[in-house]
Amino acid sequence: MLQIINSLKGDKVIWAFIALLALFSFMPVFSASSNLAYMRHGSGNALTYLLKHAVHIFIGFFIIYQVHKIPYHYFRGISMVSLPIVWILLVYTLVKGTVVEGANASRWIQIPFIGISFQTSTLAAIVLYVYVARYLSKSREIIPNFKQSFIELWIPVFITIALIFPANFSTAALIFAMVTMLAFIGKYPLKYIGIILGVGLISGLFFILIVKAFPDAFPNRVDTWISRIDNFTSDKPGEDDYQIEKAKIAIATGGIYGLGPGKSIQKNFLPQSSSDFIFAIIVEEYGILGALTILGLYLLLLFRFIIAAHKANSLFGKLVVVGLGFPIIFQALINMAVAVELLPVTGQTLPLISSGGSSVWMTCIAIGIILSVTKKEEEIAQELDEKQKRDEALKRLIDKQLQDDEDSEIISENEDCSITDNPMKAILKKQ
Repeated sequence: MLQIINSLKGDKVIWAFIALLALFSFMPVFSASSNLAYMRHGSGNALTYLLKHAVHIFIGFFIIYQVHKIPYHYFRGISMVSLPIVWILLVYTLVKGTVVEGANASRWIQIPFIGISFQTSTLAAIVLYVYVARYLSKSREIIPNFKQSFIELWIPVFITIALIFPANFSTAALIFAMVTMLAFIGKYPLKYIGIILGVGLISGLFFILIVKAFPDAFPNRVDTWISRIDNFTSDKPGEDDYQIEKAKIAIATGGIYGLGPGKSIQKNFLPQSSSDFIFAIIVEEYGILGALTILGLYLLLLFRFIIAAHKANSLFGKLVVVGLGFPIIFQALINMAVAVELLPVTGQTLPLISSGGSSVWMTCIAIGIILSVTKKEEEIAQELDEKQKRDEALKRLIDKQLQDDEDSEIISENEDCSITDNPMKAILKKQ
């Protein structure tokens, strides 16, 4: 075990926090999956869902290990090649998406021969963040022309978001917010950012008007967004109100210390108890203390991401850590805010804790890239340390040689003096 741990490169604290979140996830997932085990003529065995989650986590850590070994500067080129591929996948998902547990048909695709549902927007987000980081790091030395930057940076961003927006508003909004934040951190001119925000807002409103005018033109979830916002801002009963009410009952029941692991009652009534609303089950079983512990782990992970970004010796590395790390934390905060009704229902999962295959794996890819950045900084620090040790050893060797030379000169001078003082020694030396 120690050998495996020692083989891990990169920031060990990030490794530790990720492992803690993954290990904690087993109990809530096992408990919350019991209702799924009895739904739709299930076998009633929740252990199946626990084993499935364990396989997802194991594959996820394997992904992290493999990705973190890749030098992070390789992802510059990978993002450029992957972006058109992602667009093709998003178009296919929008047109040929599949229904997952009754959800909208335009958010997932089924991977052939494997039977795994895959949400392409999560992969698109990772590729886009790296692409934006590449562009901003490349153009840092030169103040970008708005027209040129709009073509090279913002058109790919808007194409990606436009392909996600009709089926997944919350993910599209999160991606746009993160890209804007990256542009701000990358010193993109503020006046240009203001123009982009205006363009994004107008484009979103225009899309909604088009959908309202031609509701059957293409797949979309505009009515779902509007109903969720209406339910959130009004007292009208709706489907989301049922989920929120059950989540609030679970949170109120948990109190400070919770009912105990596996003793949740509301897991039998919440439709998404093991994914979207797993935080409510955590509070019910582990209380406010358990909820604060989870929140604390995410905030500490955010703090570690900030440290990793600060230590990165290149702008690209800094932006990659921020662009891939911050969305993980913001997604977690959004999931918690939905559970306590601070935000309308969005469908965002709790990273590394909620059940699910592709969502866990995409998070693991992002973490692997972040660890690749920290690994590079470790290697640089190790090289500097070794160079310093070599320099110190060389200095000691030179000092020793100089000291030996001085000692030999002193001995030689003493010998000459002793010969001069004793004439007999001088005569014998000549002979």
